Amino acid sequence: MPTTAQSTHLSNAETLNLTCLTLACAAVLVQTFDGEGEPLIAVLALSGLAFASTYAMIRWLGPTFIKAGLKGRDLSKVNNSHYIPECMGAICAVVFILTLIVFLPFAFFKDIVVATSGGGNRDVVKNVEYVQQGRLLHRFPHNKLASFLSAIISLQSITLLGIGDDLFDIRWRHKFFIPAFASIPLLVIYFIDFGVTSIVLPTFLQPYVGRELFDLGALYYVYMSAFSIFSPNSINILAGINGIEVSQSIVIALLLAFNDALYLLTPYPHPAMDSHLFSLYFLLPFLGVSFALLIHNWYPARAFCGDTYCYFAGMVFVVVSILGHFSKTLILLLVPQIFNFVYSTPQLFGLIPCPRHRLPHFNARTGLLEPSVTKWEEDKQPRPIIEKVLRLLAQFKLLRLKKDKEGRIAETSNFTILNLWLVWRGPMREDRLAMEITAIQAVLGLFGLFVRHRLALLIFREDNLNITTSV
Repeated sequence: MPTTAQSTHLSNAETLNLTCLTLACAAVLVQTFDGEGEPLIAVLALSGLAFASTYAMIRWLGPTFIKAGLKGRDLSKVNNSHYIPECMGAICAVVFILTLIVFLPFAFFKDIVVATSGGGNRDVVKNVEYVQQGRLLHRFPHNKLASFLSAIISLQSITLLGIGDDLFDIRWRHKFFIPAFASIPLLVIYFIDFGVTSIVLPTFLQPYVGRELFDLGALYYVYMSAFSIFSPNSINILAGINGIEVSQSIVIALLLAFNDALYLLTPYPHPAMDSHLFSLYFLLPFLGVSFALLIHNWYPARAFCGDTYCYFAGMVFVVVSILGHFSKTLILLLVPQIFNFVYSTPQLFGLIPCPRHRLPHFNARTGLLEPSVTKWEEDKQPRPIIEKVLRLLAQFKLLRLKKDKEGRIAETSNFTILNLWLVWRGPMREDRLAMEITAIQAVLGLFGLFVRHRLALLIFREDNLNITTSV
């Protein structure tokens, strides 16, 4: 019988470190009220509090999740007789959403206190024609507040989907399109507040089209809706070993934060500064809760993140990219996820048998991970055209294929980037595989930013990072 082997208590060192972090962040948070709110400093402090809260709650609530049936065994370990709590991503999502709600007064502190008649400008002398009864609410940035609240609604919706999937194991065909419904608040706000549906054409196409901008109209909203479906599901597909879901999400978030910093550290006020500040307000708390989860989910895992974290992480990226107006930049950071999806399509769409789980196979004798396989029976061979494609992929080392004595296909490796990497690199430890895939994510992401801000100038007139204000 599997047993429960999960420490529910924080060590003295952990308690001391988390207490010091909490007190330091709380002190910084209080100091922000002395100025004009300093929302970026406030969100940094709240991110530290989110880390401490998530770290402690994962440890404390683990046994509760196990008692509720949210548990599993780590099949990639020799000693896997004990249960590990699952769905810890729900804790991350809840702490993250509560952090954003608490951050609301800090995000709009200056607007509430300084730019309203009932706040910090009570002593300002105004001409009689400007005097109105009540607060000057027309000065309040309702569009920013609407964007903030729509993002929270979308994240709450996707969190419910993730928790429902962890509880009821929803089938792919039923849950695949649900993120599109969660993105509706974002698309409505985008339509009302921004509404731009034009794309800049490459310079070599402009002479043929006769214009620099091409309006996609409603198709642009279809693109954003499809993107909101892809991003959460792509994180969920690239999974199966300790730490990989969280580590890839952290790398993507760090790259997005680095891209935001490029717009904030310009020698002049950049027109897109507010959009990228908005992005950081979401990414920093996300990094706080994600690092807390990674500590528990990294090899050897003491907690599983579950589907909730994958959907929640993917939707965070959708929120910041759509409302921050840089969805095409995010695409460049999701190259491994795009490749993994395209590579997986033969199994995802039923062209090749797809097992319930395609995670790498654990060899208990060597303690290493090997590519998991799909077995082909003698009377259930692939169709001729599929067989030719499989043999061609095997020739290009994009697949491991074994034949029987009569030359028929006996087994093929499963179509995931994790299995493909094991085909190329050979058997390896689980943590080594996670580190190498995470490193690939980081390298390709940095190259994507280089493409976005440098190589793109080969086919576009300018990069918006170099656009100055008109003032």
